[in-house]
Amino acid sequence: MPFDFSVFRVLVFFFIMCILSTSAGDTLPELSPQKYFSTLQPGKASLAYFCHADFPSTSVVLEQLNEAVRPLQDYGISVAKVNCAKEEEASKYCGKEKDLIKAYLFRGNILLREFPSDTLFDVNAIVAHVLFALLFNEVKYVTTQEDIQNIENTVKGKANIIFAYVRAIGTPEHRAVMEAAFVYGTVYQFVLTTETGVLESIGSENIEHAHLYFFHCKLVSDLTQQCRRTLMGQPLTTLNIHVFVKTMKAPLLTEVAEDPQQVSTVHLQLGLPLVFIVSQKATYEADRRTAEWVAWHLLGKAGVLLLLRDSLEVNIPQHTNVVFKRAEKDMPVEFLVLPDVDSIISHVENNMHMEEIPDDEDSDMEDPDMDIQDDEVAETVYRDRKRQLPLELTMELTEETFNPTVMASDSVVLFYAGWQAVSLAFLQSYIDVADKLKGTSAALFTRINCADWSDVCTKQNVTEFPAVKMYKKGENPVSYTGMLGTEGLLRFIQLISCPVIITSIQEAEEYLNGELYEGLMTYSTLSVLGLFSPTMTTAKEDFTEAGNYLKGGVLTGIYSEEDVWILANKYAVTLPALLLARHKDDKIESIPLAGTHTQDIVQIITDASREAFPEITVENLPNYFRLQKPLLILFSDGSINPQYRKAMLTLVEQKRLDSFTPCWLNLKNTPVGRGILQAYFGLLPPLPLLALVNLHSSGQVFAFPSDRSITEQNLALWLKKLEAGLENPITILSAQEWKPPLPAYDFLSMMDAATAQHSTGKAPGCMKETDTQESDKEQHEDKLAVRKEPVETLRIKHWNRNNWFKETEKSLRPHKEL
Repeated sequence: MPFDFSVFRVLVFFFIMCILSTSAGDTLPELSPQKYFSTLQPGKASLAYFCHADFPSTSVVLEQLNEAVRPLQDYGISVAKVNCAKEEEASKYCGKEKDLIKAYLFRGNILLREFPSDTLFDVNAIVAHVLFALLFNEVKYVTTQEDIQNIENTVKGKANIIFAYVRAIGTPEHRAVMEAAFVYGTVYQFVLTTETGVLESIGSENIEHAHLYFFHCKLVSDLTQQCRRTLMGQPLTTLNIHVFVKTMKAPLLTEVAEDPQQVSTVHLQLGLPLVFIVSQKATYEADRRTAEWVAWHLLGKAGVLLLLRDSLEVNIPQHTNVVFKRAEKDMPVEFLVLPDVDSIISHVENNMHMEEIPDDEDSDMEDPDMDIQDDEVAETVYRDRKRQLPLELTMELTEETFNPTVMASDSVVLFYAGWQAVSLAFLQSYIDVADKLKGTSAALFTRINCADWSDVCTKQNVTEFPAVKMYKKGENPVSYTGMLGTEGLLRFIQLISCPVIITSIQEAEEYLNGELYEGLMTYSTLSVLGLFSPTMTTAKEDFTEAGNYLKGGVLTGIYSEEDVWILANKYAVTLPALLLARHKDDKIESIPLAGTHTQDIVQIITDASREAFPEITVENLPNYFRLQKPLLILFSDGSINPQYRKAMLTLVEQKRLDSFTPCWLNLKNTPVGRGILQAYFGLLPPLPLLALVNLHSSGQVFAFPSDRSITEQNLALWLKKLEAGLENPITILSAQEWKPPLPAYDFLSMMDAATAQHSTGKAPGCMKETDTQESDKEQHEDKLAVRKEPVETLRIKHWNRNNWFKETEKSLRPHKEL
């Protein structure tokens, strides 16, 4: 590329940096296919979004394209919306169906690249994708260590490399790299990767953030010699990359013989300090080697100069060996005596001040509350982005096919956004569920991309992504509000048909024994059977309503035949009644239902679904935590000793642990337990270990004496000492509340909400969607609150009466401490 055009590109870059106006005044032109192609000019790039004329103008893609008009115009790229009339067949880019909508990038009338609409999720993604396509010669994408090594060998002795790692294509960091490549692509070889393995191969251990390196290959002539590498310490924004590259172009070391206060270099102009290594004739060679060593280690952070003391007219203190000049104006220089080069580097790094220069386009990149996905979610998506999902297992819906499909058959619908990391991660789980149930479920698995069909999602009251709803013919849709994973969704779909109708005594016995629905025992260890005489219409309706509330969460059934008295006599219960079959313990418990209503039945089943001594996991913690009782938790590195379990269950049966939530945590299944123990003890203590954690009031943590065995007698004695205030806590947890960076990522609150719905009549996998039913649920919640209040009051009074722990504050730090 000619030099004069390189200069032109640099000038364009600086012009962009100086623009103060926003893009609000630019609008997306709308053209017909014939008009659009007639406007294309040879060599000029153009981005066109082909869609049907009645496509909603409120589409997310169109809104973002409109915002991208100005940035792309600054790079000489036009943007247009091309309306495809229904009768129009003039362009092969106009699909026959409304869902066939894509964006196309042309240079002249030559098609360079096509972009699915879900890749153009915001302005940064649009600009990044377009520039990436146009600069395919300037920016090499690599996936392996061998790829980057080959490029490095090719340019040694000829050019330098700017290597960038971004976590995904289309991110703000990717856009910043592409904009830098537009300016400097003819001067440096740009290399891009999204593979963490490539980043790790060049020595970086921190793979959570984007990185940019400068490879100094131009001075290397020996192919066996590795290019020296300099890491950019600032976040990847267009401005920071520009500053970094300018410092790479500056001389590594400059000799000066003038007053340091009067010296000015490009580093000061860029907001970086200057370091003067003071030298004299007798030690010149050694001083120069020291200065070069310091210069390499401070490259990109400060300018380094060799100050010749013997040629100076200005007096410098006799023992001074380093002069430090800050970038701020009118700041006096500092005369320092530093013992070694490490001290020089530390002093500079501790006193750096990077002047912030406003950059409207990149300001979002610096925002700590930027819409960044959870690290593990994003990592999963980026790691598996090349994994080919069997999408044919699900049917893709559009505005035209949505209503006919969900009205014609039982359908599970995934509402997702193709640009969102959480949606893409959950899409994998959704496909896994569809695969597991292939051929066994009558439900049709479908999906709709709300980035393309926002109107459909809005009409279905979908405001957060991803969301799953179950549509059954003649019924209101049921929303899934459980954990975003395969097991939770599988359980919801398998149990969605409850309550089931039992038609005979034999069938009822098989149901209670776990034989009738043997395949569902994995998802529900508790089977609930309601017994009613045929005339108990109101009681049956209450139970059925409770079963609907618990739909997708608990296996429920109903038996109401003339011979129901046989079961009532066998299990010694009067009708109406509940039979609770606990398959783990091989026990069947009977509970009379006389005088109970829907909310009472829901509460009974919810309480019964909790285990007496459960293993705590991330999924079930909120369900037990919301009981507002101190956790009596046994930490174990594997399965627990059966004697410990027996001791705990014995105390539970004796009602001596009613004021606590006894549980255990397997560190092999839930590794976060190690972090919890380290927070409590500082170091990981010997296991097993029993602790009492009172998160709900004082935050005190007590440890069972490690020199005593966990037996019924020792436990009872220890609890009495706690009650008498004779034990000291090992730690008191902080009252600080740990909040997520954005409300949309407050997954713990979402888990709490789902669990609260379950316990108050709104099952974790079920939420009805009509105004009448919402009103009913509110009434049930009110009744539950009134009914439960005396019990809660007694428990709290009992706690205070025994002076267990003085409540010094009210804090909402539940599982955030765990």
